[in-house]
Amino acid sequence: MATLKVTDLHVAVEDEETKKRQEILKGVNLVINTGETHAIMGPNGTGKSTLSETIMGNPNYHVTQGDITLDGESILDKKVDERARAGLFLAMQYPVEIKGITNLEFMRTAVNATREKPLPIRKFLKKLDENLKVLNMSDEMTERYLNEGFSGGEKKRNEILQLMMIQPKFAILDEIDSGLDIDALQVVAKGVNHMASPDFGTLMITHYQRLLKYIHPDQVHVMMDGRIVKTGDAVWQKSLRRKVTPV
Repeated sequence: MATLKVTDLHVAVEDEETKKRQEILKGVNLVINTGETHAIMGPNGTGKSTLSETIMGNPNYHVTQGDITLDGESILDKKVDERARAGLFLAMQYPVEIKGITNLEFMRTAVNATREKPLPIRKFLKKLDENLKVLNMSDEMTERYLNEGFSGGEKKRNEILQLMMIQPKFAILDEIDSGLDIDALQVVAKGVNHMASPDFGTLMITHYQRLLKYIHPDQVHVMMDGRIVKTGDAVWQKSLRRKVTPV
């Protein structure tokens, strides 16, 4: 069992105009084990995406206090690529478009970067084909440049396809439900649920209850003003429908 632990995490962001740092996270504590699914809810501006970016190592977010550990080892001094190789994955809210690199090339490079030995091409293509079918994606998607010209739903599916190919220890899903219709949301949820295993942990960040209809968390955390202020199980989560208002 692997463990991702956030302890008394304080994070500040520098204002582009004043150059002063503003504290966003004000003492976050969180423990996620593989085999578990956690969800963080709360309105805009409470620090949910700041937490995900900080865990993944975005240099624009400055840790001023606390620690983030993976299997007992601090990862604060590790760069983004090192954290990815260690087993972390971030499905971004706004995936970037990269012209000149196909999905196929990107995914094969990403998969092999996390392995001691490259995955043989036949096994890679077989795995890719299986995952494309789960997500109802066509083979043509793999030949297109990374996210270029993709719709919002296609970008989100592509993020989940990458997740399924890389198979990290932990995935942070930052508002993967944002902008999706019900059909697309169900497909994305199907991909996430397909990953469920004792060797995989998930942290979902969302505004909306509807995502939790399709991906059932073991624990739900409510974040307000840079802190986790309430935690409960799946039964308790249902009572939040009228208490957490999407913004």
